[in-house]
Order: sequence, then C-alpha cells, then structure tokens
Amino acid sequence: MDKSQIDTALNRLFHQQGKRIVFWNDPQREFEDTLTTLAVQGIQILRLDQAGALAVKVRLERDDTEGQYLIYSPTPEPDYDNDWLLDVRLYSHTFRADRASIILDELGLANQALRSHLEQRKKFFDNKERFRKLQSLVSPQDTDIDLDRKMLAVLVRADQPDPFAIVLALFHSLAGFPVSGVSYTARTKASVLREGDGPNDPEDDLLLNDKVEPDMGTPPAAWDMVAKLGLEGAFWQMVKVSFGYAEEMPNLRNLLIRLLVTDYAHHLNGVMPTSLQHLVLPPSAKQNVIACLSHWRDSASRGSSYDRLSGMVADILKLDSHLDSLDIDALLNVMTFLPVEKAIARSLRDRVRHTADSINAEDIRKIALRRQDGHWASTNITGSANVPRKALHAVYDALVAAADFFALRNNHLHRLDFADAAAMYRAYEQELYRFDQLYRHFCEAADQAEAEGWGVLKPLRQEVEVAYGNWFITALALAWGKFVDPKFGKGLINAWSIEGVPNQHQFFDKQVSNRADRNDGRKVFVVISDAFRYEAAQELTRELNGKYRFEAKLSSQLGVLPSYTALGMASMLPHKTLAYKATGEVLVDGKLTSSMELRNEILASVGGMAVKGEDLLAMSRDAGRDFVRERSVIYVYHDTVDATGHHAPTEAKTFDAVRQAINEIASLVGHIINNLNGSQVMVTADHGFLFEESAPAETDKSALADKPEGTVLAKKRYLLGRALPDHESTWHGHTSITAHAGGDMEFWIPKGANRFHFTGGARFIHGGAMLQEIVVPVIEVKHIRGKAAPTTRSKQVAVHVLGTNHKITTPRHRFELLQTEAVSDRVKGITVKVAIYDGDEPVTNIETVTFDSASDNMNERKKWVSLVLLDRQYEKQKRYRLVLREAETGIEQQSVEVTIDRAFTDDF
Repeated sequence: MDKSQIDTALNRLFHQQGKRIVFWNDPQREFEDTLTTLAVQGIQILRLDQAGALAVKVRLERDDTEGQYLIYSPTPEPDYDNDWLLDVRLYSHTFRADRASIILDELGLANQALRSHLEQRKKFFDNKERFRKLQSLVSPQDTDIDLDRKMLAVLVRADQPDPFAIVLALFHSLAGFPVSGVSYTARTKASVLREGDGPNDPEDDLLLNDKVEPDMGTPPAAWDMVAKLGLEGAFWQMVKVSFGYAEEMPNLRNLLIRLLVTDYAHHLNGVMPTSLQHLVLPPSAKQNVIACLSHWRDSASRGSSYDRLSGMVADILKLDSHLDSLDIDALLNVMTFLPVEKAIARSLRDRVRHTADSINAEDIRKIALRRQDGHWASTNITGSANVPRKALHAVYDALVAAADFFALRNNHLHRLDFADAAAMYRAYEQELYRFDQLYRHFCEAADQAEAEGWGVLKPLRQEVEVAYGNWFITALALAWGKFVDPKFGKGLINAWSIEGVPNQHQFFDKQVSNRADRNDGRKVFVVISDAFRYEAAQELTRELNGKYRFEAKLSSQLGVLPSYTALGMASMLPHKTLAYKATGEVLVDGKLTSSMELRNEILASVGGMAVKGEDLLAMSRDAGRDFVRERSVIYVYHDTVDATGHHAPTEAKTFDAVRQAINEIASLVGHIINNLNGSQVMVTADHGFLFEESAPAETDKSALADKPEGTVLAKKRYLLGRALPDHESTWHGHTSITAHAGGDMEFWIPKGANRFHFTGGARFIHGGAMLQEIVVPVIEVKHIRGKAAPTTRSKQVAVHVLGTNHKITTPRHRFELLQTEAVSDRVKGITVKVAIYDGDEPVTNIETVTFDSASDNMNERKKWVSLVLLDRQYEKQKRYRLVLREAETGIEQQSVEVTIDRAFTDDF
C-alpha cells in the first residue's frame, strides 16, 4: 500500500467518520518512516515505543479529551491480558495498513475477520471501477457469502445483487446479447482479459460479449472474468443453495437445461417423459426455479435471451417428439418452450375442426385467452423478433372467431326460415350479420398469421370457407330469395319496402332535414362511406360508444336496387326527383351527381356542401371551423372499401380495407365532434357488398348468352336497360319501384349471390338484393353534454381479489379474482399481471390474466390465479402485498395485504 492510500484511509477515519483515537500496530516497521510525512491535518501522533502506556492513557482521558490522536506502535497488537490500553482500544478504532484491511475499511465492513477473505479476492480490487460498484452495494454486516454474491453481480452486471439477477445476466450474455445494452465491436475478448488487471481500466474492460451467434458450449466473456477472479466456486455454491443444482463438473449449459426442464415438469399436467425425468431439479428447489423463470420471461430487458436459449434447449431435448402424445389440458399452463405453444395451437385448431358440429365456443375462448396471456402469444411482450408472437396471437383470434362462427351456425342450422321479409330483415339486423362479421374476423386473423409464414390454419380455413360460402350464403340466398322473387308471393322486387324500415331514397327527408337549421346554426354532418356494410357499422358503433361523451345508435335503411354507387349516392342527396338519363347517368332534380363538385352544387340549395373525408381531416381546427361555418348540412365522402374491392389486383385486401375504414371513420367522427363542434353526425353508406376469399366457380355465374336489346349498362352484379325481357336466371325489376327513380329504367340482377361475369375481379361484388348489399347502416352519433352526458369516460373493468385475511402457509397459493362488471361499449377488458411483493421485489412467479367477460353472471367473471413463493425466509408479522398491475402500462390496479407463515418446508 502506498503513502497516498494511507493518507486517504486515515483522513476518512479522522475527518469523515470522526474517529478521535486510532491505533496503528506496525510490527514489521514498514511504515515507520511514513509517520513524519502523513498528510492528515489536525491530528497528534503518539508512539507507544517512546511514551509509556500510563502516560498515554492519562493524556487521552484526562489532559486532552477532545483532541484526535494516532497511537502508533512498531510491535504486534498485545493480547488482552498484557494490554494496558485495552479499555481505550475497545472504544477506539484500529487501523491496519495491509491492503485487505484498507479495503475492508473502505467498504465499511464491520467484521474484521473478512480481511483474509478479501485477501483471497484481491484481484477483484485491482480495478477501480469494480471497487466503486461493489462499494455501492456493500452493507456493514455483510458476510463472506454476501460479498461474493455482490462481486458476482458487479462482474456480470446484474440488475440486483441476488441469485436470480446474477444467473439471468449470465444467461443473457450466453445467448449472445451485449451486457447492459453495450455493443462491443472494436475489442476482442483476449484484449479484455489481457488488460483487465489494470487499476485504471475503463468500465467496459470488465465485461465483454463479442458473440453474435450464441454457443451454449462456450461460456460468455462475463463467465471468463468470474473464473479469472476466482469466484467460480462461490457462484456454484450460490446456485446449489438457490436451485439445488450440483454436479461434479457444473456448467452453465447444464444448469440452464435443468432449470427449463424443471419449470416444464412443474406446469405439465401429466407424467414427464422418462428420458427427461433425471433432469428435474430437487423438489425443494422448484419454488425458486418457477419464480426465476417467470421473472426472466417477464423481463423487458432480458426476455429476448429467454426466447433464444429456451429454443436451443428445446432442440437439444428433441421436445417435439414428446409433445405428440400430450393433449391441450396437459400443456395448457406450460409456458416454458415455444414448441409447446405451436403444439397447443395445432391441437386447438383440430379441436375446432373435429367438434364444429357441437362446438363449445366458450371453452375454445378460455383456452385461447389463456395462451394469449402467456409468454409466446402475448402482444404485450417485446421479446425476440424471431418469435412469431403476433402470428400466434392472430392464430388464437382466428380460432375463437371460427368457434363462434360454427356455434352460431349450429344455432341456425335449421332456423333460416322466417314468416316474412320484415322478420328476416330484422333477424339480419339483430344476429345474422354476425356470420359476415365472424367470417371477416377469421379471415383477418388468418391472413395476419399467414403473412408471417404461419400456415397452421389452412385446413380450418377451407372448412370455414365452405361453411360460409356453401352453407350460409347459399341458405341465406334461398331464404331471402323467397321474399324477393315474385314467384313466391308478392315479391319485394315489385314492392320495394319493408314495414318499419325507411327506404334509402328517403334518407335526406327523414334523417337529415329535420336535424339541420340554417337559422339557429344547427349543423348535421353526414359521413357516407362507399360499400361500408352493416356488420362493419355494428363494430364501429361499439367503438364510438366507448368514446367519452359520444353516443352512437345503429339502425338501417333499405338500400336502393340495384345496389351500386351512382344510384345509392344520388338517392341520399336532397331531391324532389330521381331519374335516369338515356345514357344511364343518375339525375337529381335534373342535375348530374357523379362528381364532388356536382354534389356540392345540389347540397348548396339546402345550405349544404360536399367534401372528401381526407380533405376535412387534413384541416386544422380553426381552418375546419371556418370551412363549415356557414353550412348547415355537410356531406363527407369516404371511399376505402369500394376503392380496394373493385379492382382485381387489390380485391383480396377487402377485409383489410374494412378494418382501415372502421378506424378512419372513427377518426373522422372524432375530428368532427372534437374539433369542428359537430354535435350531430350521421354515418351511412351507399350500399354493402358480398365477399368471399375463395374465387367463384362457374356455378356462381348466371349465364347470359348475349346482352338483351335495350341494355344501357352491364356490370358483374347488375344490368340496366329499358324494355328488358324476363330471364329465368335473373330478377327483373324497375328502378321506379326500388329507388323511386324515373326514366323508365329497368334492371336485371342475378338471383342469390351469383354474378353475370367475372372480369375485373369477382370476389368483391355488389349491386344485387342480398341482405349484405341492401341492409344499409345508419349510425346516429351525438355529442352529449350536460346532465344527459354519460357520467364517466370509457373505462377498464375493475378487478378485485376476493376474500379477506389472506394468509399463506404453503409454497403455492391460489387467489380468486373477480371482474366486477361486464364488458360493454363503455367498459373495456383489462389484462393484469399478478404477483406477491416484498416492497418492490416480487417473491412469487408473475402471472398474466385477462378479464374481458361480457357475462352478467358474476360466477362467469371469476378467475383463479396460482402463485408459487420463492424458497426464502418470511417474517410472520410482516405485511406482504398481492399486487395487480395493468400489463400494458404497469399501473397498479389493486393491492391487498397478505401474511406469509411458512412454519415448515414441504415438497410440492
């Protein structure tokens, strides 16, 4: 130890710690010459070889009781029986100038016996940065075991000096990830090991992970430093105590395998394969293993290394060969390996397929939701980019949609016969639309999974396609066709009206004119989205009702026939007459309507205007308000679905366009209400559409040898003309009846869901009389103010822990949680993470649970969560906390006190 270190140590004792008397025995007389040159201000030096002990005692305790003294003796410390200054020495401080003593003193350790241990670890202290980091972790009462653990934490850059954090930091490094996010590219591991001994090495010399691809047989650079500094034994002893792992030649690879296999065995509801049983760690260690791996999977900073290493271990174990014989129930709670997730997804797909005729959709939903809350299919986890979390989540979404679809089919298998057109129309409004919606949801989710390379749904996709196209569309067409076709009675085609349902050509008079008033400033905004059908509007209504101070109500109107854009758009403009020109253009009060400018002129006659939705959204609040200030009726035109579906290259993206349209219209309505002071908004469409993912066959085509004489316009789904003859493959109608449009225009539309021809794309169609085309949505959105406004904003459901006086006496404990109210438009589901905490430290595994039940039955809104305690000492009188935190934000939702009384240790 050099003089500067001695000066520093003595100054700290006298001036920082306020010691009055310090004894220094120097039996080798190594520092005798240093006494006269000490740079320690304000102290007096007394030498026991020059002054008697009695004289020193009198001076210290009678003559000068305030002064600071360094008592130096060039002899060993005397034993108690021969120490004349023993009483003084006991209330004073002893200084030693050997390196271990200086380190012990600088660390502030109380146990002097640790000097020999520090001497054994002297290499660790060659680096100032290491020493500084350890100094921040050490407590005065630390033992040799505590010190080794904290040295390990410094070396591996663990988040905390505890066994879990140390092990996980090493595994993160083993997986090939830079330690603490530091990227090392310029230096090699060899250079670090060469330079790592210097006391002035920078911090990044301590650790290095220069691997890109993980190699579980080669220890990471962090481990090399552990070995180089002699802390291997301390690490393996810590691991043995924490996890029960002990081998003659222990290594990180074997430790990792056993941890993962133990976690797998614990969560498996069945018998472990014989070939894996010897890899399971002792039962006494299971608690810590389960909690440690749960924390690792839950870690935002280290979860990616779990993904990578668990995949490598699954390959080593040949896990796939063990999974074929296990069913969903056996694997349901296992989150250890990705192949398990894939096996469950396949098995659940097969369960949906094989039980379609008697499916229990709620059981499918529970399984899917459980897995979506887990590590591999959660969208709240940011792990390895190589794990297809979004695809897996989408697979489960698709399975739930398919299960709901088949359950709905089973309920209506022989119930698509209705007394009259009005009853069937109302049935579509109330429930039958769900077939179209669930089919879209399934296709959306399946498309997302397949886009990421997941073809697991293909067999099910074919069956859903058959059920939708061959059964639902066909059965619906036959049932509805009986009311449209005059052969079966009066026929809607000859009397286009349904009791209680307004016709689309009445839209302005019945829905708009009475809401707008130029004189008192009342405005009404009308958003018309091309081909926005009823089932999508129902979803949009739910979303709008979830917004603060929004109230949305969905109804419908009977669309014009043929159900195509030019006629539908014209019919909703203010008019006294609709008519056709000889060439097929639609006229409103004698004026053309095909462009935005032409519609703007027509609306101007009632104090209105026309604008594109994208243009209105692009306006600032002030610019938008100025733009609409003098207008009482503002028609806002939106075109996403039709623009996508009508073109062969893009029609496959029809359902993507519907999702986009829902989002865009919600934004548009929000912009109108929040920025433009629009208190009344109507959302409607010109027509709906039919769409199937599979291409139509020739049987879907209504054969027409030639266009009949008098044809004006011929499209895939309708033909317009004058003096048209009847045709057995078509319904022949008059626009004067179906749209109140003059001009002697007649039309043909194919019966059912057929087309006339397939050119220009044939999966997206409209123009006919199917319910999906002519049940035109009308959403009335109001901005509610004052007492009539909802009392709360849209909120998440509350979740409460049931029971009181929670006392835990076993390693594993189950808690019952209640979702306090049903999910609705204004009450959203919530995903929470649940664990027991000691302060900010979790002492159990962390479980993720979603609460999104819409049931009014309280028992159906309850869920059980099983938590496993760490194997450690707990204080009976201490209050621990069961904490529920929102998964996405980490915000605490509820906390309840629990006591832990582990009077004995048992296996489980």
